[in-house]
Amino acid sequence: MAHETTSRKNMLIRRDDTVEVISGNDKGTRGRVLRAYPKTRRVVVEHVNIRKKAQQARQAGRGQTQAGIIQFEAEIHVSNTMLVCPKCDKRTRVAVRRQDGVRARVCKQCGEDID
Repeated sequence: MAHETTSRKNMLIRRDDTVEVISGNDKGTRGRVLRAYPKTRRVVVEHVNIRKKAQQARQAGRGQTQAGIIQFEAEIHVSNTMLVCPKCDKRTRVAVRRQDGVRARVCKQCGEDID
């Protein structure tokens, strides 16, 4: 059984956010978050961490999937990414502001709401 890291703190990066990779082979690359996995604190970013996998042909309903080598985006840890503010277009840390019981993500650079 794999050890699963759980954090009480919520992830501040969500699906469809634009992020910039800050470490690793794809450092400096910007992309859209396709999937977010809060339990394991990992995200899948478009055109980042491309992996190749050999796939066999399979029967899928009426059709058949093609055999060959496929490329896909693998997960990366959320600590290796930073959110890009849609207003000031800079990578930024994120603050959480609560107003009337509603959480709002705030850009630390320009102070504008991200949501």
